[in-house]
Amino acid sequence: MSRTPVPVSSAGPRPGAADRSGGRGFQQSRAVTAVIMAATLVGLGLRIYQLIRPGYLLGITEYDDGTDYGSAVRLIHGALPYRDFIMVQPTGITILMAPVALATKGAGTVAGMAVARGLTALASAAAIPLGGLLTRHRGFAATAVTCGILAVFPDSLQAARTVLLEPWLVLFCLLGALAMFDGDRLASRKRLIWGGLAFGFAGAVKVWAILPVLVLLGLVLIARRPRDARGFGAGVAAGFCLPVLPFALLAPVTFYRSVIVAQLVRSDLVRVPAGLRLQHMLGLNHLPQLPTPALIVIGAAVIAIIAGLCVLGWRLMHQSPPPLDWFATATLVLVVAAFLWPSDFYNHYAAFLAPFLALAIALPLSRVLTALRESGARARAAVLVRRAASAAAVAVLVTFAVLQGISESHLVASIPPTEILAARQAIPPGACVLSDTVSYTIAINRFVSGTAGCSQMVDGVGSDYALSSGRNGLNGAGATPAVEQMWLSAFRSAQYLWLSSDSSRRIPWTPRLHAYVLAHFAPLTEGPDWLYVRQAQHSG
Repeated sequence: MSRTPVPVSSAGPRPGAADRSGGRGFQQSRAVTAVIMAATLVGLGLRIYQLIRPGYLLGITEYDDGTDYGSAVRLIHGALPYRDFIMVQPTGITILMAPVALATKGAGTVAGMAVARGLTALASAAAIPLGGLLTRHRGFAATAVTCGILAVFPDSLQAARTVLLEPWLVLFCLLGALAMFDGDRLASRKRLIWGGLAFGFAGAVKVWAILPVLVLLGLVLIARRPRDARGFGAGVAAGFCLPVLPFALLAPVTFYRSVIVAQLVRSDLVRVPAGLRLQHMLGLNHLPQLPTPALIVIGAAVIAIIAGLCVLGWRLMHQSPPPLDWFATATLVLVVAAFLWPSDFYNHYAAFLAPFLALAIALPLSRVLTALRESGARARAAVLVRRAASAAAVAVLVTFAVLQGISESHLVASIPPTEILAARQAIPPGACVLSDTVSYTIAINRFVSGTAGCSQMVDGVGSDYALSSGRNGLNGAGATPAVEQMWLSAFRSAQYLWLSSDSSRRIPWTPRLHAYVLAHFAPLTEGPDWLYVRQAQHSG
């Protein structure tokens, strides 16, 4: 029986092709491992370099780190979130920081804050290899793009300078994604439950984790796996409720007003401009502030590139993107919308955007490169494109790393060490010190007081938000009697006041509060940050 000859290239591998393919696979695996390690070392080095800049490990650099770490210090001293003090975030960060606060209790809060800052930098750096593990099956270019962006994205680095929520949020979201996906596809039911637990705890750190959770739930339902969706949902609920519910049930009204109402309706006098948001979300922090139209054009170009890669990969591979790609792209869209909607926006917010931006670029790019590689007619072009994409990813990583290193070399804490030392010397240990920024009292080991009745306040502006339905000291919180009474009670118990230059945003300086401070406190120092002592002590 005669048979039509089949070309060797179509019938199967030529002699020795399997060996060469195995060799290429081994080299590819080594290259992927090498780029993960290199990006991780670069990212970790940049994060550590920040911490050793003057005043950044032991000094005062932020407002939020005081509330995040301070809540754990309050907890190990017996004060409970929502019942004894107000915080506008779930208690995930309190749980994470509690072992640090307990282990460093004898060394003081400044030492504890230093350890917590180091751990937060490590958590931020850990996102780099996690992103690499999530994409390594897609080849060198996808891994290099993902790890490179996570290593040098400016706001990811800014969030890693001290104890902020975003590095921990990203860490647990990526852990959840690794559990949820087996390569490009959704994993088994057991792994979906573990992924749900990780995403649930991410939500206990910051409620933004609900955005990727909604996308993943949709993907599981689209895959017609209702039992798996229930398992994933149960995991999310358990991961969130176990660290949060015990505290929320002790003060459910305060929890509702703080974590839900205050976050949804809080406002400020001025809306953060769209241009500033876009510059941070695009990772262009190292450039001077660009005009908003230019940033819109750049943002549109990024969207067009991502969309173009998605469509091109779809056409070349003749199949729709896999669930991992849909997860990255859909979550990116939701996060961008969430960052553009509210009036507030802070620089470290965009750290949560970084992993989804990285994945949304890297994954469709890898599909295009894979399609080109599998097309024999365009083999030479495919090699050139792959090499160009990989070289571009490495070049961008190096360029951003250099720019970030130059930027970090100029970092100096806003509060001079001499001022911190002077405050520590002026205030005796155990005194009751009230500050609108508890980072101040943490930095001088005066956060914990031995004076009975001293205020347990951790977050002044958050307390204003919770008690006044989203207003602060600048836009009407003082009109709420509960807010004025809270601050008046805190003033009455204080022996010292240490007020920052931004105290008017956190303290609603009503005539009654202003008159009380003038009548009962005398200044010890002058400057942008004022230290006051109760007059009876001062005269004595």
